[in-house]
Amino acid sequence: MGRRSCPANAVVRVRHGRGPARLRESARLKLETRGGALALTRALLAGTTLFFASALMLAPGSHAQTAGPRVAKTQTGQPDKMLVEATELRYDADKNVVSAVGNARLYYQGRTLEADRVVYDRNTGRVQAEGHAKMTETDGTVLFADHFDLTDNFRDGFIESLRVETPPKPYIDPATGKAAGSYKTYFSSPRSERTEADTMVFDKGSYTACEACKNDPDKPPLWRVRAKRIIHKNDEKMIYYEDASLELLGIPIAYVPFFSTPDPSVKRKSGILSPHLVYKSSLGNGAGIPIFWALAPDYDFTFTPTYYSKQGFLANGEWRQRFDIGEYFVRANGIAQQNPTDFPLSPWGAGDRTLRGSFESKGQLAIADEWKFGWEFTLLSDKWFLNDYHVPSQTVSTNYFSETTSTVYLNGQGERGYFDLRGYYFEGLSSHDFQPQQPLAHPVWDYNKTFDIDPAQTFGIGGQAELDFNLTSLSAAAASFQSVGTQVLDNVYGLYNVCTNYVPGQVTGTCLLRGVGGEYTRATLDASWKRKFIDPVGEVWTPFTFAHLNGEWFNLNTTNTYTFGAGPNASSFTNASQLGFLGNKDLSFFGEIIPGVGLDYRFPFLAKTSFGSMTLEPIAQIILRPNDQIGAHSLVNLDAQSLVFDDSNLFNWNRYSGYDRFETGTRANYGGQFTMNFKDGGYANVVAGQSYQVAGTNSYATPDAANIGLSSGLDTRRSDYVTAFSFAPNSMIAFTAKSRFDVDTFAARRIDLIASYNFGAWTGNVQYANYQAQPVLGYYVRREGLALSSRYKISDNYFAQGNITFDMSRQFYPTYLIGNTSPGPFAIAAFGIGGGYQDDCTTFSVNYSSIYQDNGNGALVRNQTVLLQLQLRTLGDAKLSQSFSTTSALDGVKY
Repeated sequence: MGRRSCPANAVVRVRHGRGPARLRESARLKLETRGGALALTRALLAGTTLFFASALMLAPGSHAQTAGPRVAKTQTGQPDKMLVEATELRYDADKNVVSAVGNARLYYQGRTLEADRVVYDRNTGRVQAEGHAKMTETDGTVLFADHFDLTDNFRDGFIESLRVETPPKPYIDPATGKAAGSYKTYFSSPRSERTEADTMVFDKGSYTACEACKNDPDKPPLWRVRAKRIIHKNDEKMIYYEDASLELLGIPIAYVPFFSTPDPSVKRKSGILSPHLVYKSSLGNGAGIPIFWALAPDYDFTFTPTYYSKQGFLANGEWRQRFDIGEYFVRANGIAQQNPTDFPLSPWGAGDRTLRGSFESKGQLAIADEWKFGWEFTLLSDKWFLNDYHVPSQTVSTNYFSETTSTVYLNGQGERGYFDLRGYYFEGLSSHDFQPQQPLAHPVWDYNKTFDIDPAQTFGIGGQAELDFNLTSLSAAAASFQSVGTQVLDNVYGLYNVCTNYVPGQVTGTCLLRGVGGEYTRATLDASWKRKFIDPVGEVWTPFTFAHLNGEWFNLNTTNTYTFGAGPNASSFTNASQLGFLGNKDLSFFGEIIPGVGLDYRFPFLAKTSFGSMTLEPIAQIILRPNDQIGAHSLVNLDAQSLVFDDSNLFNWNRYSGYDRFETGTRANYGGQFTMNFKDGGYANVVAGQSYQVAGTNSYATPDAANIGLSSGLDTRRSDYVTAFSFAPNSMIAFTAKSRFDVDTFAARRIDLIASYNFGAWTGNVQYANYQAQPVLGYYVRREGLALSSRYKISDNYFAQGNITFDMSRQFYPTYLIGNTSPGPFAIAAFGIGGGYQDDCTTFSVNYSSIYQDNGNGALVRNQTVLLQLQLRTLGDAKLSQSFSTTSALDGVKY
């Protein structure tokens, strides 16, 4: 006999062929026993269910946890409601045991316990669940087991044949910083114990991020960690492994007595990161072990000691900190070399240095809604350090030769304008670089503003106005010269250009002035106005006017002289030679004003067909400027030394790339474009045109100290023809061709071809370039090259890739460079091949690359690198890189 009352907050559902029954606090049930067994009617069964639910109530504030995050405490201070569902519930009064049988489910504090049978022993306070037992945590973590044996608050217990599956988590590729799918993690153990509500102990456990094979669940995953014991501390967010081994396809490949990792939910955690291995002939074998300290949520520190068998310990430290308004980092490297003589002596290397290192920092702060302040700099003990020790740097730019760029800036960005104030410091990283020639910018200031003009307030003028301002102040100790044609290098080292002779517009035996020695400051203001009119027949007329104001201040250094080497073969140059490039004028101040007016005319014709829409648009433009600049001007050209005439600037008012040069005279530009948009989404576009110097001085035929404009295709009265063609019939193929043709012979003077394809598993691109020789600019042979790259997805997991670049210009090199045997049109400049495997838990790749590079000591060498990468998702990654260089037999080229 017994009598129990139902707590007011208990809600119970009983499934026995009818709808769920709800009983309240007033319910009183009488149970009769016979032979130690209960004979229950439906009402008695419902009452027993209520008693079972009441017995399993957890105390206020109690909480439980599995391999997932800890369940939050109850905030109300009242007992939590429990919901029980089952096909049948039984109560054994003699044994004081309550059972839920058949699809039993218990819902409590956001967790769900499911099993064929759940038994609660009130004498021991234990809950037993068996038969397809499953527990789902609040974060989605699922525990599968043959048998659960837990305390009545699920705080402690034992679990037999456990498998834990965490919910999907987004994976961020560390190489790209972008999302790359999602992953799950899995624990398993024949017997597990849960203690203190925050610790799971997996005896003879295993861990992996690889999903079990669907066709054969008993098949070992691609990789897993097996250990005598795996201890998951939820309060520490750590996983500890004792007597652990790493298995690939079920085969042990590595053993560790003890190690630990953050659990998969942790984004950053103090500890030892994946080590890296390197080899280089001048360094020997090397290994580095990064040690990471997550000191606070907003800052951390990483220390990486790396030992090289030939040079000793290299210390690397990196401090990172994040604010509400931005972030920054500071990174330092240093080493006291054991064998500095393994490196070449200066000026080819740092073989005379024992202490070497670098210091780097980068940061940006949003000091206001539209304003940012930032910096980026690198300080080096010597210019060879980064290359010698393979130290990555965010301030290094590489295009055959390398340099670091340090800057501090203030930037403001509005809806139709911007403000940018910066200072720059450059350091060349090649032995060919002579640091006194590198300029210091103090500062470079840009301001741009575009605004609309209200016709009602401007007597009907209206339109759009734009102001563009630039102030540049530079200084360098030495002038920078470059030979035209064959390079004139110093006699001792063969590194530095000592050519100082200049005859404007000529080629043989002359030189170019790339940078001035001394101080140079220029201020430029460009003001413009334009307004578009469309007449009744659809013609578009755009009148415009502009003014270019330029002022230059000089304080040239004409006294410094630089000598390379010693003895009778020493070579030298003097800053005084730069005056010959500048007309031997007084260089204190120059100023110029270039006003202009013009008209742009377009008449688009539109047509629709059964396969798409077409647009044909003839374009004509006339620009009137003075025959020459108003005021005195210099021949200095420091920021407009890149000039490529093509379709992108065919209708520009000024085609120079910087502020030091500006077009003069009256010029007409004319051409047109045709566009076809296909109904299925493809398109085709053609642009073609020409420029004509109507009257006045053609600035492109007027050489400056760097000969910019000559051999550009604009230096004749009628310019070369420029064309561009783009074609993408569908999403699988895209093709672009750009060209410039000689005005008289129609010979191709510049060709660029780019094609890309995407055929599902097979993707890639092809690039071809062919540029005529421009001896007056220093390009004394035709430049031609072909580059191909492709990637093939063999299956869902396997891929192969490759690339190759042909230096097709090498066949045109002088015989003293290539010898008597021509390398032919397909001399290989670079190539690479690789492949790998990738799935939801593992990435493995192996790549080989070979490329001609300047190794920093004045020699062009073939650098060959083999890189192996293995990434076990959530566990860590490993890289092994081996590089070696050869300087002989470079495909017949002598450097």
